[in-house]
Amino acid sequence: MTMHLERYFIFSFSMLLLLGLVIPALGQAEKKDDLIGHWTFEKGAELEDLTGHFSEIDLLDAEVKDGKLHIGNNEWAMTTGYKGPDIGPDKTLITWLYLDDLNVTRGATLAVNKSSADTFDAIVYAERQPKRWMAGSSFFRRTQDANPGFEEKETGKLIQLAVSYEDDGGNAKIMIYRNGKVIGDYTMGPIVSWKAGDVEALFGPRALIGGTAYGWVVARVEDARIYNAVLDEKEINNLVADTLNVEARGKLATVWGMLKLSK
Repeated sequence: MTMHLERYFIFSFSMLLLLGLVIPALGQAEKKDDLIGHWTFEKGAELEDLTGHFSEIDLLDAEVKDGKLHIGNNEWAMTTGYKGPDIGPDKTLITWLYLDDLNVTRGATLAVNKSSADTFDAIVYAERQPKRWMAGSSFFRRTQDANPGFEEKETGKLIQLAVSYEDDGGNAKIMIYRNGKVIGDYTMGPIVSWKAGDVEALFGPRALIGGTAYGWVVARVEDARIYNAVLDEKEINNLVADTLNVEARGKLATVWGMLKLSK
């Protein structure tokens, strides 16, 4: 009887742990085949793009600590060597982050930048309006002030930001989200694409032109993603930061082992 109770307890505990890992992962199926850049900064994959398309991140005075990329004034990171499909014209940029300084301006938590030209799209903080987010772009070609927008008033809280770009007759239909809610919606162009071998992902500056980085943001980035597709509001809300990272996959294997032993 005692042995049966012990097995039942182990099985029940294992199932709860398994569900705790799997249920958040279900939302990660949102356009998973279109995920072409994914960084969680977790132990065992600190500098790795989990999709395998980008080279390892080059830390330029930024640092990875406690599963987060710490970026700041003149502390940034980038990755090159992209080997995936052309990026865009439809795409979605997403980051989860802790904003640590409200007053450092004009940087980006994530930017897609051409190596060969002044062409970028980015999730930019406080370039045109203090303490507000926007879809940054070269020469503001795809940039309008977000309406209603959102003014950041405190630091240290985890927030999710997303910008989607959809081809609308050669212009970009842009949606800006903060914590899953629309804070900007407009159409402006022209929309652009990036080819393999001529693209950089930036963390900190909004652009890198002629070797010079432009703008800074002081933040800890928890998770960053590039989707080669438009994610809608429901899909963005279904995503969970850091799901199925290296450590989670190890825990999943442990759970399956416990289930086998309990039989």
